[in-house]
Amino acid sequence: MAMGTPETVIDDERVRVTTWTFAADGDETGHHVHEYDYLVVPVTGGRFTIVHDDTSTTDFVQHAGTPYSGTAGTSHNVVNSSGSAAVFVEIELKT
Repeated sequence: MAMGTPETVIDDERVRVTTWTFAADGDETGHHVHEYDYLVVPVTGGRFTIVHDDTSTTDFVQHAGTPYSGTAGTSHNVVNSSGSAAVFVEIELKT
């Protein structure tokens, strides 16, 4: 699978803001562990497959403009299964 494209737009002592762009179905973040609590703001919305450490999967639908949160220590890979391009903004809360 191809990798999604992360673009870090803010990285200071309080927050890290990264725009993730998935050009095509199947693009992924790669396995990662979240260092901080975080918020995700979907730009386009879309369907994603979350691959957990034990290789089980969860289908997840993002809705454009509807944010959700996650916690530090979350460990997963996020795969675009939308059938088209998708974009979301991830905001990591350092403090």
